[in-house]
Amino acid sequence: MASRIELARDTQARVEALGVRSSTHELDVLDVASISPAIDRIVEEYGQLDILINNAGIRIPRPALEVTEADWDATVDTNLKGLFFCAQAAARPMIEQGWGRIVNIGSQFSAVGSAGRAPYIASKHGVLGLTRALAAEWTPYGVTVNAIGPGPTETPGVLAAYNRTPEELQAEYADKMPLGRRMQPEELVGAAIFLASPASGATTGHLLLVDGGWTAL
Repeated sequence: MASRIELARDTQARVEALGVRSSTHELDVLDVASISPAIDRIVEEYGQLDILINNAGIRIPRPALEVTEADWDATVDTNLKGLFFCAQAAARPMIEQGWGRIVNIGSQFSAVGSAGRAPYIASKHGVLGLTRALAAEWTPYGVTVNAIGPGPTETPGVLAAYNRTPEELQAEYADKMPLGRRMQPEELVGAAIFLASPASGATTGHLLLVDGGWTAL
């Protein structure tokens, strides 16, 4: 499986092939002190920052009685603490320029619960609460803050973590959600484009669920 930086550079190459300027910057959201300097470098390179997609996340599934402090800290620090400080750093230039879009990646578990995922679900509920709090604070300055709530999605990381074929993963959800299968990453693109665009100017503090009907049941 390609590393995250390899995937990012592949994306950069495809963007550049369209004639659009692009660059790749490495950032570890657990290193809070490095976040603001990374944002500053991007603003210096491009002159402004319009959109932030907060997409870093991990999940350590296990029963609540078996969760360790290290499990909890790793999950919450990545999914919630890192997300907040990335949003904070990005909001500064956005507020200064009077326009910005922050899109946080939550989960269907930002809205519902499930067994065996306590730290993850706590962090994703936190993402929704934080999205609403930041929207209340920053929307008056032209910066909207929203979240996407994906359902089960087939990604390279999921395939590696579960050590199953795509067919096995798809069969797992045949009777667990109305869509009857895991989603493909491309099926989240429309939601991200909308929330990152001028068309979403009146949408803020919102969780846009793209979950194959998971929360409809």
